[in-house]
Amino acid sequence: MYLSKLKLFGFKSFPNKSDISFDDGITCIVGPNGCGKTNVVDAIRWVLGEQKIASLRGEKMENVIFNGSDAKKPLGMAEVTIVINNDKNILPIEYSDVEIKRRIYRSGESEYYLNNSHCRLKDITNLFMDTGMGSDAYSVIELKMVEEILSERLEDRRKLFEVAAGITKFKKRRNETFNKLEDTRQDLFRVNDIIIEVERKVNTLRRQAAKVRKYQRLKEDLKTKENEIYRSNLFNIRSRKKPLLENIYELKNQQSIDEGKLAKDEAAVEKLRADLTVLDNKLDNVQREYNNIIDTLNNVQMDLAISKEKKNALNENIKKIETKELEINDGIANNEIR
Repeated sequence: MYLSKLKLFGFKSFPNKSDISFDDGITCIVGPNGCGKTNVVDAIRWVLGEQKIASLRGEKMENVIFNGSDAKKPLGMAEVTIVINNDKNILPIEYSDVEIKRRIYRSGESEYYLNNSHCRLKDITNLFMDTGMGSDAYSVIELKMVEEILSERLEDRRKLFEVAAGITKFKKRRNETFNKLEDTRQDLFRVNDIIIEVERKVNTLRRQAAKVRKYQRLKEDLKTKENEIYRSNLFNIRSRKKPLLENIYELKNQQSIDEGKLAKDEAAVEKLRADLTVLDNKLDNVQREYNNIIDTLNNVQMDLAISKEKKNALNENIKKIETKELEINDGIANNEIR
């Protein structure tokens, strides 16, 4: 199993698609300081699942995306692909060429692909476990890892030896088993707590059930007492109902008699009303005749007053004529004497 190809696009100092082929033998990448040689190692570590941004010489994971230059604009994603030759079937997968791809966007979202099929980081980690390849395995050695090998810390050297010996997978499984046991132990503690809580609730429910039974018993007693009261009230009502019905019967008979009298009285009233109407009509006629007589009397009195005036005027004229006649007679007499 060996690395056969590395494809980079948008990763750090690789804004364009770049392919690096690793043929048989030793492949060297030579260049001046700052040309991006270390970025190739970072790309391999990153695509194998490196999650520590400090190991990639950055502050946040989005720093691995090409950030632009004077000649090129920043990119929105970075993608690295490695192709591994698996002729000897060291990797537990039915492919002679295994392609691992990792992609990251400016939003921070990452994607992993195994032979162009979407997968999880855990799938890639399990695929390379105990093969000597991985983000922190001895197949990718940098200066600080050499220092770890040469250091006096047993834990640092033991980690590399465990990877080389192929027991990392078993240790991980053992740790996962211990973690599951611990989780199971915690679940048991929790189950005991739940049992205690359930027992407390059961006791509470038992007391409540006793109260409910007592309530139901009292409710039945109350229902029996209410039925007795209803029966007693019904008997009293029925005993009081008979005289009331008799009174109602008598009142209905009296009502029939009164209604007959009322009908007769109403007939008499109607007859009186008819007579009154006739009398009113007669009264109207008499009133009209009276008014006519009054009008005639007024006219006669007016004519009489006029006649009296005329009579008085004639009497005055007669008096004047008689006086004048006397005067004339006196004149005639006087003339005869002379």
